Amino acid sequence: MDPKPYDLKEPTFLFALRILKIAAMLPANNEARIVRRPLARSGPSIGSNVEEADGASTKPEKRRIFVIARREAREARYWLRIILHLWSPGVSVEADVAEASEIVNILSAIIGKLA
Repeated sequence: MDPKPYDLKEPTFLFALRILKIAAMLPANNEARIVRRPLARSGPSIGSNVEEADGASTKPEKRRIFVIARREAREARYWLRIILHLWSPGVSVEADVAEASEIVNILSAIIGKLA
């Protein structure tokens, strides 16, 4: 059995929890509501897709699901950057922006190896 060089299940699960906490910390105004919903959807979706990819039955299916996870990570990073510019320092997300970038890079490497 091939050992996985980097298991994304736990890091993406913890990332999802932090994203949901960040979404809950946003102010209760229209601008924050516009950001909250897609952030709360895209952040946890990364980990759910990583879990799904782990159960994929074929290499192309696994690659397709990792591509979706990477797309969700990019979207989450986008919304986090908006939060960084609009609500920081009240809502601190610098580390989460960096982690989203790291997840994108890791997923890109995995996708490249599955090509």
